[in-house]
Amino acid sequence: MTTTPRPTDLILHQASHALEVAFDDGQRFRLPCEYLRVESPSAEVQGHGPGQKVLVHGKRDVNVRAIEPMGNYGVLLRFDDGHDTGIFSWSLLHQLGREYEGRWAAYTAALEAAGRSR
Repeated sequence: MTTTPRPTDLILHQASHALEVAFDDGQRFRLPCEYLRVESPSAEVQGHGPGQKVLVHGKRDVNVRAIEPMGNYGVLLRFDDGHDTGIFSWSLLHQLGREYEGRWAAYTAALEAAGRSR
């Protein structure tokens, strides 16, 4: 049985638009707010079923304005563009950190293919 890594540190760097999160497995990730916004677990972004993910664009300068704890489960990130749905579980934040490079490359490629900009 694998256990979900637990957060040991959570720091919002508003000036550089990034959320830094450290876990008890020793991993530490600095995740851009734009990345978190376009990967939000909300139905607005992910859709209501497989293959329904929305390509969010125009979020280059988005920031997190508030972080609200959701029990021991995760956090709700309130973005300054008004987006405030979708709870980021600790396991999702860990996954987004581990998969950042591949997900970001796929996102920027999808933007380019759609003729959209960050």
